[in-house]
Amino acid sequence: MTTTETERATTTATYVGKPVDRVDGRAKVTGEARFAAEHHYPDLAHAALVHAAVARGRITAIDTAAARAVPGVIDVLTHENAPAMKPPPKFSPLDLSTIVSATSVNYLATDEVHWNGQPVAVVVAETPETARHAAALVRPAYQELPAVLDFAAEEPNAVPQKGNLLQESEADKGDAEAALKAAPVAVDLRFTTPPYHHNALEPHATTAVWDGDLLTVHEGTQNIAWLRGHLAARFGVPERSVRVLSPYVGGGFGGKAMVWAGTLLAVLAARAVDRPVRLALSRAAVYHTVGGRTPSTQRVALGADTDGRLTAIVHTSVSRTGRIGGMPEPVTAATRHLYAAPNIRLRQHLVQLDLLANTPMRAPGEAIGTFAVESAMDELAWELGLDPVELRLRNEPERNPVDGKRFSRRLLREAYALGAERFGWRDRDPRAGAMRDGRWLVGMGVATAYHPAFVLPANVSVRLGADGRVVVRCGLQEMGMGAATVQAQIAADELGVPLESVRVEYGDSTLPGAPGAAGSTQTASIAAGVVAACDKLKRTVRRLGRGAPGTYAEILARAGRDHVTVEVKANMPVFMVRTLLERRRLVKAACGVHFCEVRVDRDTGEIRVSRWLGVFDVGRIVNAKTAASQLRGGIVMGLGMALSEETLVDPRTGRIMNPSLADYHVPVHADVPRIDVHYLDEPDPTMPLGLVGIGEVGITGVAAAVANAVRHATGVRVLDLPITLDKVLPS
Repeated sequence: MTTTETERATTTATYVGKPVDRVDGRAKVTGEARFAAEHHYPDLAHAALVHAAVARGRITAIDTAAARAVPGVIDVLTHENAPAMKPPPKFSPLDLSTIVSATSVNYLATDEVHWNGQPVAVVVAETPETARHAAALVRPAYQELPAVLDFAAEEPNAVPQKGNLLQESEADKGDAEAALKAAPVAVDLRFTTPPYHHNALEPHATTAVWDGDLLTVHEGTQNIAWLRGHLAARFGVPERSVRVLSPYVGGGFGGKAMVWAGTLLAVLAARAVDRPVRLALSRAAVYHTVGGRTPSTQRVALGADTDGRLTAIVHTSVSRTGRIGGMPEPVTAATRHLYAAPNIRLRQHLVQLDLLANTPMRAPGEAIGTFAVESAMDELAWELGLDPVELRLRNEPERNPVDGKRFSRRLLREAYALGAERFGWRDRDPRAGAMRDGRWLVGMGVATAYHPAFVLPANVSVRLGADGRVVVRCGLQEMGMGAATVQAQIAADELGVPLESVRVEYGDSTLPGAPGAAGSTQTASIAAGVVAACDKLKRTVRRLGRGAPGTYAEILARAGRDHVTVEVKANMPVFMVRTLLERRRLVKAACGVHFCEVRVDRDTGEIRVSRWLGVFDVGRIVNAKTAASQLRGGIVMGLGMALSEETLVDPRTGRIMNPSLADYHVPVHADVPRIDVHYLDEPDPTMPLGLVGIGEVGITGVAAAVANAVRHATGVRVLDLPITLDKVLPS
């Protein structure tokens, strides 16, 4: 970072850091904002999917006569009559749009069935009701083939997970197993986490329109640019012929990062019937065609001396992918960075099942990995008779524990000190089950939050008019986090104009390309582009003014210029080289601490989270309001992970048994206490504007904080999520 950038990251700003209302807030609450399934076209048709009822096999016949006979049905597409679609491209580092291939299946191009729920037909009709009714009348017949479906049964067959340049899968420092055996105090625990599913407010939907070889797609996506490239490759048209419009995305959490069957089949159907087609998935169809988080088993073993200094850390995991695709989760990733120990052993293993490919879900790897390691740290504190906060502070590293790299900035000690004071940790009775309120057993728990920080290249253009109005153009994704708002704040400060004078154009593939909204990278990545574009614009205007005083708009007016537009374009090869070199010497991350209070009914086992405090070291805060909302949202999602959420997969058939919000229980208002969020607001000098991503760190450590509070309240260590009442009641 240059001296100018360092000064900018530490000076007082006019808008950056303030709790500014979202610029799209009014449009959303009034219904003016239109999402993917709300765009109307003349002659619009509607599509519905037919899902396979077997886990693996071949379609021997498919009877569509009854469906075709329904009035209003336009066509029924199957592998027997669907237009050809190119197969998914193999991954290439030279074409990053290949990353978003959710599965290797070429839908409706084969009679093969790869998972229970795979789309095997698409009904296109005049109304959505007609399409759904006719889809229920399609009758496929199958030759079933043997399928591997039981994660627990396949665990012994797991194979080592391969690493890559950006994600390591194992680590060895010293001899952790020997040190564990020699440790005066040790814990050795086995944890399990179930599958989870994203449940965004907006289910997946696509509106596809062909005009010759020109394709327009309205889609709620987390990556506009890569979706555009993927559609161009699959349908054999130039990328310039595809336009993706995604100005509003009703939540994603990773579930809208990949290209799933519904998107491709909507585009295929529109081409087949030569009409605009909308395919809006039901909740059940989302579960059956969009992957979720992998289940996991984990072993965490910790050895320590009698003073609580760690001598050994062992963390191993088994997770799954689908035989037709899926992204391995870095389950042990956070453990590489959390605690100092002379001996560390980390391993990740995989099994492949005949299920739908899994996919990233908020803080993939870190969310479930921190549940295990932070629960084990708490259990070690019980074994030592040591305060859980003190145990963590005694093992807080000065450098990255595995490889000795320098931290770009790490203020966990400060976060723990502030959190303990604000939460009233000193009032905690250290004995299990000693704190009571009537029939309620009261417990307090604590856990560390951690998520790595990344930046990706972004293209941005900025236009300044002589009237003082500014237009920032970037194809970024707005999933509800306030992305456009914070970039407007940054541009307003950089150019010294009122916030209401800044308009951000986004959500369109015709705009300068942006990275996806994933990995907590978008805000920092776009901010770097906005700052660079504003700097370039200011230099351009100053040259026009030849040193004359005045605002940038006044200089333009005097120069007789209506406006000035500049654009910055990222150099991907240079960026990748710089990133890899930096990763060799620095570790960047958002981190924090969760303090949790629970109440457990001593007779029924009912668990209620009664208080929550999170303190985070997440760099500079651009918008105090949206930042707090993001962190609270992550915590709420973590509460669901801890207490209620799990996807139930029948190990005999591979069928998801609870594909709805009636049976898959996300937290509701009654489940969520007041959540107090604090952040240190200390800039990271190595990040754009000193800011670090906050979208995912909030969920990490949450499940462990709840489990640790339950342990304090009841004396029961729950190792298997979710923490249901049967697990805390005496047997």
